[in-house]
Amino acid sequence: MSVFKFKQFEVDQTGCAMRINTDGVLLAALVHHHHPKKILDIGAGTGVIGLMLAQRYPEADVCAVEIDQQAAETAGKNFANSAFSERLSVNHIAIEKYHHPERFDLIVSNPPFFVNDLKNEEVRKGLARHASDDFFGLLVEKSNELLSESGSLWFILPIKQAEEVIAVAKNYQLTIRVRINIHSDVQKATFRQIICLSRVGDLLDESNFYIYESRGEHTLQYKKLLKDFFLAF
Repeated sequence: MSVFKFKQFEVDQTGCAMRINTDGVLLAALVHHHHPKKILDIGAGTGVIGLMLAQRYPEADVCAVEIDQQAAETAGKNFANSAFSERLSVNHIAIEKYHHPERFDLIVSNPPFFVNDLKNEEVRKGLARHASDDFFGLLVEKSNELLSESGSLWFILPIKQAEEVIAVAKNYQLTIRVRINIHSDVQKATFRQIICLSRVGDLLDESNFYIYESRGEHTLQYKKLLKDFFLAF
């Protein structure tokens, strides 16, 4: 399906190497900030995360960066066709080259995470899914530069990469404040973690999130989280 219909917007996925997936949707729905004015999405893809955040935070401006030209164009079209178009923008640029005159209250990313893995034969999908050895170091360094003093940085990652990011972030006085362990169901081990890093706060808020109740049946937790977005709920 090229066009994915949400309750308040549509996402055309044409030309995107990485299409809408559970990781991105969960990240956009689970991040929280009391009152962000400026939001940055690193690795926009289809633009779904930016659109969901624009819906959730009606007073925020949402900027996105995307290294793949086709994906950036698609995200731009999806932004322009939405009810939130005046508050959304996308830049076709690598994050390490991105500059902005203001700092962001909230930075989110569903980044590539296969480091030193077998590279995907399709180059564009490889860019979307694979990371170079120094990728996370550069990502955290640049995010720290763009983050406001009291802002928060959110990622969704496998456990190994999440731990790597947490370790790198300490170099910038960014400490883990939230860890959400994502499980397919209650019988399965954590396969992703959503982490929040910030310079403020001192307690770690850790919780578990379960996607499926049984085969093909989503949990009430999942349905409640996404009821404002998905037509099925």
